[in-house]
Amino acid sequence: MGYSAVMLLSGGLDSTLALKMMLDQGIELYALNIVTPFCTCTRKGCRHQASLVCEKFGIPLRVIHGGQDYLELVRNPKYGYGSQMNPCIDCRIFLFRKAKELMEELGADFVVTGEVLGERPMSQRPEAIKLIERESGLEGRVLRPLSAKHLKPSLPELKGMVDREKLLDIRGRSRRPQMALAEAFGIEDYPCPAGGCRLTDPKFAGRVRDAIEHDEFTLTEVGLLKLGRHFRLPSGAKVIVGRNEGENFLLSQFASPSDLLLEARGVPGPVVLLKKARGEEDIKIAASMCLRYSDFKGDIGTVLYRPKARKDELVEVEPMDDPTLEAYRI
Repeated sequence: MGYSAVMLLSGGLDSTLALKMMLDQGIELYALNIVTPFCTCTRKGCRHQASLVCEKFGIPLRVIHGGQDYLELVRNPKYGYGSQMNPCIDCRIFLFRKAKELMEELGADFVVTGEVLGERPMSQRPEAIKLIERESGLEGRVLRPLSAKHLKPSLPELKGMVDREKLLDIRGRSRRPQMALAEAFGIEDYPCPAGGCRLTDPKFAGRVRDAIEHDEFTLTEVGLLKLGRHFRLPSGAKVIVGRNEGENFLLSQFASPSDLLLEARGVPGPVVLLKKARGEEDIKIAASMCLRYSDFKGDIGTVLYRPKARKDELVEVEPMDDPTLEAYRI
């Protein structure tokens, strides 16, 4: 009798190795890739890498995007944050619940992950692993092939669905055992051996915290958090300054009818997005920032500003000095 499992697949090294180990034991796999707004796996994204892995090994892939429900998890995690704004335990519970739903939909027998005991300090401790399984309704039905011999046997092992003797005892943060295994399996081109999450980055976490405090934590706003330099004005307005041509274009696209776009007149410089402007003073502050980051040289310069798709207006300001700029920076 054949057995099947849902494989939580990021496309990184660990999950790819776990996938190969299960295929070698004759398990039929259905890959599940869950994309959140905060993944930093590869330049093209986790979904792209998971697709490549599934294509190579000939297994089906289901992709789920974490949306507003995932943002609510980040806003108010039951089990708190890690070092920054990373709700790692709540995130794993979210992923496991999605895997359980797919497992039940497909009639699969268990769930497989590439987790390594002790690799991630918050969610891959023995106590956290037990908690996550219990909260997701998957107690005993999660197999971690890379670290199985350090853990209590799962139901798939106890019921003989997989051979425990062929599972491994990797633990800790070193990647050397996985890299050696990848070489033995002939697996190459794994661009994200550890994956990543923007929520662990102190600078990005500060932007997330500020967005939550100002009730701006939506999918659109999260997209903006990844762009430019961010500033909060005394009125509560927000200024985002583009850092390159690509960001300038995206800021223009993200602007809503109530936002203002600013550019220095006559000199190269950034596009500046002003959100929630309360009056002329906010426009002058944003314009002064715009001039500061442009190629303008002089005392007083002219900045164009406009609501999206409407006529330009002008304001004359001085470029902002660095100490004032830093006082506004998020």
